[in-house]
Amino acid sequence: MHEHSLMADLMKKIADLSGTEKVVSVKVTLGALSHMTPEHFAEHFGESSRGTNAAGAKLDITMSDDIHHPNAQDVLLESIEVAA
Repeated sequence: MHEHSLMADLMKKIADLSGTEKVVSVKVTLGALSHMTPEHFAEHFGESSRGTNAAGAKLDITMSDDIHHPNAQDVLLESIEVAA
């Protein structure tokens, strides 16, 4: 359930930023306490983005190891790139 809410929040942010433009890449940082590995995140992203303008986007994933960071439990959207 935790992953579902993280992914729903992320997909909303991506949709708000991209509008109707095709998203070609997404850069995220996984918080140290987000309980997600890059592989796990990629799997959830693939499922969550299916049928959206972010489907098939290239992922650039960084893992944080700072358990004291204010967003240690979150998936932080760093940037997106849309098709020109």
